[in-house]
Amino acid sequence: MYLPRVDFKQLLTLTDDTGILQHSKFLIPDRKEGYTTDDNARALIVCLKYHQICDDESLVKLIRTYLSFLMFMQRADGRYHNLLSYSHDFLDEVSSDDSLGRVLWSCGYALGKNHSEDLNLTFKEIFDKALPWAMRSSAPRAKALALLGLCHYFKAFPMDDNARSNIMILAEGLLKRYNEEAAPDWPWFEPYLTYINAKLSQVLFKAYSIIGEERYLRVAEDSFNFLIRTQILEGVFVPIGNDGWYVKGGQRAKYDQQPTESACMVETATTAFHVTRDEKYIKIARIAFDWFLGKNSKNVEVYNPKTGGCYDGITPQGLNLNQGSESTICYLLARLEMEKLNNLSKK
Repeated sequence: MYLPRVDFKQLLTLTDDTGILQHSKFLIPDRKEGYTTDDNARALIVCLKYHQICDDESLVKLIRTYLSFLMFMQRADGRYHNLLSYSHDFLDEVSSDDSLGRVLWSCGYALGKNHSEDLNLTFKEIFDKALPWAMRSSAPRAKALALLGLCHYFKAFPMDDNARSNIMILAEGLLKRYNEEAAPDWPWFEPYLTYINAKLSQVLFKAYSIIGEERYLRVAEDSFNFLIRTQILEGVFVPIGNDGWYVKGGQRAKYDQQPTESACMVETATTAFHVTRDEKYIKIARIAFDWFLGKNSKNVEVYNPKTGGCYDGITPQGLNLNQGSESTICYLLARLEMEKLNNLSKK
């Protein structure tokens, strides 16, 4: 399978000494829109993933920049602000629970990656202060993102019984939602499909790999296979559009299609293959990644190889030509997962 080379050009264009800016006008950073915790947490994961492949000192500088941003955005009580203006004014009092979950995902992922002691101590301090708030959340995606971070945390600290216990609490919470909402024709956690849906399945694959509870694997497979049936149409990945989503019994929104959905499908397929060794998931990951390269409902290239950036989505008219941080980061997350998948499939 053709894979473009990993290119950080647009990521670097969007990043200054504070962190990564949220939006762009075409490919030019839009300073008026400021920064978000969401984007800096995800950018941190991109750099951490690539640093495992390429030991480049410039990546350490980026890791420190994004980590410093997360330190700045954390409140004294452990919760987070999400929105920061270009002039460094907080634009919200408390972030969404999803933002908190992404911080836990990024800092949990970072632990155990052979960083310097100062980095590891900072990652752990942020994680430990934020986790209690995520455990109180009722938002399933926030719980899923926190659970993903906990699974990585546990691999770094396998003797931590509290981490294991918290993994089970969050996983059981997702299973409870699934058992309450799922039906034979709708094996899902909610009566609708919205955004980053595949994360809910992915974290149960992850939890199964640690806890070994067969119920986690069964629900992970059933729910992910439902997403596959719903979103892969005649061999093309067609994610749920954000202009109306997909409510059970209603009509699914085809547009606007977001890069984050493709990235989540690639990540979940990679995890599913790693856990089950079922090669069908390799095919699913490739189909989802091909969405970036032009195999989509509009036959347009969402990834821009000239800039290293990714367009902000597919609308009914075609491409959204802005190349902001979320889309660019999500492309890079997917691209690095494909690298990982290729390595796994060779073993």
